[in-house]
Amino acid sequence: MAAGGTSRRIGAVGSRILQAVPVVFGVIVISFLLTRALPGDPAVQFAGQMATKESIEETRVKLGLDKSLPEQFLVYLGQLARGDLGQSVSTGQPVTRDLANRLPASLELTFCALILSCLIAIPLGVMAATRPGSAVDQVCRILVTAGVSLPTFFTGVLLIYVFYYILGIAPSPLGRLDFLYIEPPKVTGFFLVDAALIGDWETWGAALRQLILPASTLALFTLAPIARMTRAAMLSALSADYIRTARAAGLGRARVLYGYAFRNALLPVVTTLGMVFSFVLGANVLVEKVFAWPGIGSYAVEALVVSDYAAVQGFVLAMALLFVCLNLVIDLAYSVIDPRFGTEAQ
Repeated sequence: MAAGGTSRRIGAVGSRILQAVPVVFGVIVISFLLTRALPGDPAVQFAGQMATKESIEETRVKLGLDKSLPEQFLVYLGQLARGDLGQSVSTGQPVTRDLANRLPASLELTFCALILSCLIAIPLGVMAATRPGSAVDQVCRILVTAGVSLPTFFTGVLLIYVFYYILGIAPSPLGRLDFLYIEPPKVTGFFLVDAALIGDWETWGAALRQLILPASTLALFTLAPIARMTRAAMLSALSADYIRTARAAGLGRARVLYGYAFRNALLPVVTTLGMVFSFVLGANVLVEKVFAWPGIGSYAVEALVVSDYAAVQGFVLAMALLFVCLNLVIDLAYSVIDPRFGTEAQ
């Protein structure tokens, strides 16, 4: 039975991978067409304002823009098949290298923000659900309202003003590491992980201090949907028949609350967490700009401004692949929370 359940679960994950293939291909087609619809001529942009018609045409040929759209698309598919995302004309580097350098910065910021928001939002949502109308419930409502209402750039500027400018207890909001420190040798691209791997705790502490304000800014934004969903899911679970049966059977409050209600409430919370992660990873550009964070969001915006086709397409494709991987992780998390997931007869 266990082997059969495992094989069905593996089959369900494989089925979701196959379902993601047309989605990724659709993203490739749409991103290719949308980048070509951007205003302006990239050849003129990169040839320079003083360029002649001959040099502009030469730049257009070099960029492959002299070909028809179908030809350009076939060339692009061929590059993708070789694992080549093209070369960014704004940085002069391969897009793959640019993404590899910038994506860890965004992931580290996003992960830290989500961990911080979960540490606050999930216990707060559980307490608010078990004590409706109490002071804890009111605090939960206030935080949810503030997280939804306050723009991230405003929150970031406010935190900088209070903790850096007035109190002077925060480091300068200028990137991932203060200029007094040297970046740790790159292994994962996560400064906290790389510094810990070599035992450089001074650099680790400096990287953590740089993360506190931008991560707190994102955490205030992300804890709103997580706390709201946790509270709603717990209220629904606590009013279910099986909870009343468990209480009538004389089970302890902690076992009923965490062993039954919270475990069943986790499914919608995990789904919300996955959606929040997907949204924040691509939409944290404002936080990256406020804190001069060299992440993938600011890279995409800079590429859009100068109509850098290869960089924009690489960003969109990287986000699509990340979302596909995230959906698989969520499916696996479902299997851990509820072993019946993915094992039902098809």
